[in-house]
Amino acid sequence: MGISFQEKPKISVVGAGLAGSECALQLANLGYQVDLYEMRDQTMTPAHRTGKFAEIVCSNSFGSQSDGSAPHQLKWEAERLGSFILKAAHQSAVPAGQALGVDREVFSETVTHWIRENSNITVHSKLIESLDQVPRPTVIATGPLTHEKLSESLQAHFGGQFLYFFDAIAPIIDVDSINMEIAWKQDRYDKGTADYINCPFNKDQYFAFINEVTAARKIEPKHFETTQFFEGCMPIEVMVERGPHTLRFGPMKPVGLKHPKAEREPYAVVQLRQDNKEGTAYNMVGFQTRMAYGEQTRVFQMIPGLEKAEFLKLGSIHRNLFINSPKLLNKDFSSKKDPWLFFAGQMTGVEGYFESTCTGILVARFLHSRLQTKSEILPDEALPPRVSALGSLTNALSDTSRGDHFQPTNINFGLFLPLAEVIKDKKLKKQKQIDLARNAINSWLGITN
Repeated sequence: MGISFQEKPKISVVGAGLAGSECALQLANLGYQVDLYEMRDQTMTPAHRTGKFAEIVCSNSFGSQSDGSAPHQLKWEAERLGSFILKAAHQSAVPAGQALGVDREVFSETVTHWIRENSNITVHSKLIESLDQVPRPTVIATGPLTHEKLSESLQAHFGGQFLYFFDAIAPIIDVDSINMEIAWKQDRYDKGTADYINCPFNKDQYFAFINEVTAARKIEPKHFETTQFFEGCMPIEVMVERGPHTLRFGPMKPVGLKHPKAEREPYAVVQLRQDNKEGTAYNMVGFQTRMAYGEQTRVFQMIPGLEKAEFLKLGSIHRNLFINSPKLLNKDFSSKKDPWLFFAGQMTGVEGYFESTCTGILVARFLHSRLQTKSEILPDEALPPRVSALGSLTNALSDTSRGDHFQPTNINFGLFLPLAEVIKDKKLKKQKQIDLARNAINSWLGITN
């Protein structure tokens, strides 16, 4: 399905999640008329609760803001590209230590307002069931919870080479029901402000808890022969299956935490992170689960400090899907079978809210570049520099050597281009990579300082 270059085409964006909302706002800012399609006023997903745009459902964290980290570098670059999602996140930020946590309601309301008030964006409350329903150019950003009908259309388009996994969502707790005589507020190693509530375990409590997590009834998926989970959104019971100490070295690691009235650090800790602006709700960090609802209440009330916890939202499990991008997409995230059909968001194989957002930024830029050059091939200079975080993420989704073993990924220094020189000091090495990335991005964008 081709397009005409006689006039500036209207662009269709399907899906108003993080990537779709970012992409639509970026394109509108570039002067394009955008038709934005979102089904959730009429048809809900298993995880969403509202019809608002950019609703986030798993965690309220956009990742680390710690200077010197790969996630922070990605945000630094996205800020220079004018990320609307990042701006909304900062405006709705809640205390989260070194992470960028947001009030979910304020965040999605902000993005929804910006989109509905933008004269270049026309919102359609409509379920798109087939790729044939939307004219090109089109950006599909329906996320890992793409509707079954559209999933079937995508599967037919790609010849059935879809991959899938399952996500589990962590519970949210009423702060007034937390026993602060047992729990306390502190950030690891006292870095930043004391934004996390910590629930401490001694050794006996920890192993009693592990035994009950193992024994609890689980909600198992019914539609697939195997179950694949994201490493970054792994249910706690799956982690426990890897060994009884796995949680102590994962989301329950106690390092850098010590109760002010205790002589030594606890054996394990459950951390709770503020979930809304008012500070009335906290989510269980890293505690995604597929346990049955009744079991969650019983088992999680074994956590010291949560004996009388009131759960505002319990955890759940849902199916996700993603595309084998290195095999099926071009370097600009367009389909190899249809050069004006683009993809953005988690379905491209990125893990994490902000990584998903960045694909929306990149697709908008890629589309604009191709329309400007009237080409079905993206000019090489339109790609973000390979040494940058954006370039590293783009490369991870287009590296054909990963096609046979492709798994979703978040941004990390392992994706960055290796340095030409050997630097043994890890901190200095990362700083060198960051310096190269920032200089390259500034040059790419024509920024002189």
